[in-house]
Amino acid sequence: MDHARPLPSYLVARFQGWRATTYQDNRAWYRRLAESGQHPRAMVISCCDSRVHVTSIFGADEGEFFIHRNVANLVPPYNPDGEYHGTSAAVEYAVSSLKVAHIVVLGHSNCGGVKGCHDMCCGLAPQLEEKSSFVGRWMDILRPGYERVKDLPQDERIAALEKQAVRVSLENLMTFPFVRAALEDDMLTLHGLWNNTGEGALEQFDPAKDGFVPV
Repeated sequence: MDHARPLPSYLVARFQGWRATTYQDNRAWYRRLAESGQHPRAMVISCCDSRVHVTSIFGADEGEFFIHRNVANLVPPYNPDGEYHGTSAAVEYAVSSLKVAHIVVLGHSNCGGVKGCHDMCCGLAPQLEEKSSFVGRWMDILRPGYERVKDLPQDERIAALEKQAVRVSLENLMTFPFVRAALEDDMLTLHGLWNNTGEGALEQFDPAKDGFVPV
């Protein structure tokens, strides 16, 4: 660990400010959370894009959401092959151990991962097609979504693909046996959302309309 360095000073200052104010004002609540464990009602699968602030969007406090973030808020298909599967592990823990009542897949506008998938599928990003590209192989999950939108006008295609990232993830969640079992037992619901970060707008997937509608 010779390459590890002390935190940047601005982060140290922010931590010390938080501890002196927010933590001190709510110390009993934080200790209660620490001692009683977490009991979140919902799991949120969102993009790791720094502009997507899940807790702010929903006004959530500590302990409310079990949040998993990855590139382009994708869920891969169920594939118990004994390899490393961070997203699948998070879903398993949320459903089987935490017994969350809801799983929310939250996509967003101007997603760099989705744009990369679009360019890769169009042949414009050969570097992502390399076997050694972690991003490229991850974005292969979204290729079925690209096939659904590839014939749209170019100015509509990427936004449509961002919403396909949500739909593909919802479809892949249904391949997990424990997710399907929880749904059938009325212990779990799935929800798909798309956030326009610039406009502060939120849309939800409506299966009856086979599309997204404003929240």
